[in-house]
Amino acid sequence: MHSAIAAIARLITQHKTFVLTTHVNPDGDGLGSEVALAEWLSSRGKHVSVLNHSTTPANYLFLDPNNHIATFDAPRDSAKLASADVILILDMNQPDRLRSMEQSVLSSRAVRVCIDHHLEPAPFADHYLIDDQATSTGELTYHLLVHLNGKALDPLVAQALYCAILTDTGSFRYSYVDPDIHRIVAHLIECGADPEEVYNRVYNQWTPGRVQLLGEVLATLATAHAGALAHITVTREMLKRTGTLESDTDNFTTYPMSIRGVNAGILFVEAKDGVKVSFRSRGDIPINELAKEFGGNGHRNAAGAHLYNESLDEAKRVILAAAKKYLREPQPTNKRP
Repeated sequence: MHSAIAAIARLITQHKTFVLTTHVNPDGDGLGSEVALAEWLSSRGKHVSVLNHSTTPANYLFLDPNNHIATFDAPRDSAKLASADVILILDMNQPDRLRSMEQSVLSSRAVRVCIDHHLEPAPFADHYLIDDQATSTGELTYHLLVHLNGKALDPLVAQALYCAILTDTGSFRYSYVDPDIHRIVAHLIECGADPEEVYNRVYNQWTPGRVQLLGEVLATLATAHAGALAHITVTREMLKRTGTLESDTDNFTTYPMSIRGVNAGILFVEAKDGVKVSFRSRGDIPINELAKEFGGNGHRNAAGAHLYNESLDEAKRVILAAAKKYLREPQPTNKRP
C-alpha cells in the first residue's frame, strides 16, 4: 500500500487537471472521499471537477458547501473527462458502476487511478490503491492526504473523511473496526470534524415519506432457513406511494440483522430494470460469495448484486434458495424455567 500511495502522490503533485468520480447511487464513503480530495486539490491550485452519474442524496449535501459535485451531463462534461490529466475513481473498482460515465472515462487520455477497499478490481485503471482490509475508501484517502500534506488537514477535509469512515463502519460497530481507525478518527476530530453534526446530518434528517416507507418495508419482514436469515422487500409501488427514492433505502439492511438468531440479512429492492439486492452477514459467513453467484461482489459481511431484467418474485426465490449453504443454524436461546 505504501508504494501505491507514493506513486499516486507523485501523480497528484505532477499534474494540474483532475476529475473525481464514484459509483452509481453514491454513499457517504464515496462522497466523503470525493469532497476531501476535491477540497485538498483545489486548495493547492489544481483544477478539479467532481462528476457523478447519480445525484447526491439530500442527507449528504452538507459535505459539499463549495459545490464541487455535479451530476454528469454528457454534452457539458465529456470534454472535461477527455482533457483531464488524471481521473480519480473512488470507492468502486468495476467500470460498469460508472453507468453513463463509463465510456467517457475509459476512452479518456487521462491517467486513471482507482482508490477502493473492495475485492477483485477490474483491469481498467493505470494505478490502484486497493486494500480490502481497510474499513473504507475514506481511510485510504486519509492515508494518501497525510502522505501528501502531513498531519494538518483542513476542517472541511476532516469532516468529509470522518463521514466516509463513520458510514462505512456502521458508526464504528463492525468487527473490523480496530484501534488504528479510532486513532485516525481522533485525529480528524482534532482537525475540525464534528461527530454530532455529521451523525445528525446523515442519520437524523429523514423525511416523513422515508419513515412511512420504513414502516411498509418492515411489514414485509420474513425469515428463512430456520430463522438464520431474515429479509425485507421494497417495491416500486411502495416508493411511489411514499414519494421516496431507492436511495432512501440506505441502511435498511440494519433491521433484518437486528433479529435474534439471524446471521444473514437481505434487502430486495425492485428497480426499473430488475432487482437490486443488498446482503449482510455476521462473523465468518462469506456473504460476498452468495452475491457473486448473481453477478455481484463486496466484502465478506457486506455485498450487493443487481439482477437485471428479473422479476422480484423470481429473484427472491432463487437467492433465498442459494443462501442456505452459507448459513449457520441459529444457536438455541436459554429459556426461563
